[in-house]
Amino acid sequence: MSKTVEFLFDLGSPATYLAYTQLPAICEQTDSRLIYIPILLGGVFKATGNASPVTVPAKGRYMFQDLDRYAKRYGVPLKFNPHFPINTLMLMRAVTGVQLRQPERFAAFIDCLFKAIWVDGRSLDEPTTVATVLSENGFDPQEVLALSVDEEVKALLKDNTEKAVRRGVFGAPSMFVDNRLYFGQDRLDFVLEALS
Repeated sequence: MSKTVEFLFDLGSPATYLAYTQLPAICEQTDSRLIYIPILLGGVFKATGNASPVTVPAKGRYMFQDLDRYAKRYGVPLKFNPHFPINTLMLMRAVTGVQLRQPERFAAFIDCLFKAIWVDGRSLDEPTTVATVLSENGFDPQEVLALSVDEEVKALLKDNTEKAVRRGVFGAPSMFVDNRLYFGQDRLDFVLEALS
């Protein structure tokens, strides 16, 4: 494989979900490797002074219309989550923990969580809902909860987030090819070009 794309992501971003649906095919098409790097979007926002587009009502409305257009173009389901914005701290710690301790289950893990949030519109702010989603998808909720409070896992997510900010990341999804930053799922054509 000649190139890699680093995908810095947080489950709570609908644009990140759309990028997530497209990047594997882009990497397959270009014989490139996809590297998933979990970050905490709230931490990035705090460090950079950025905020979610939904904090500007007109921009938020437009963003969801635009994301819907992209979902139709990509042929993937997308449902506005009525519980948005979702606090993803526990989820992203769990994602980091599964990637670290159970890498063979990582793809299935983020798959079920992205689907729960952006296809099924479930409230993953609610621990009971999270437990139900995990159980439905063959994960042990207690085991996942233990990963999310593991000190090494917490430190790794914090480190990923701080490194991302130092590299110029201000939101998600962010992708790096040849150490060049591409921000937003609407920049995937540039990612493809860089990988080709």
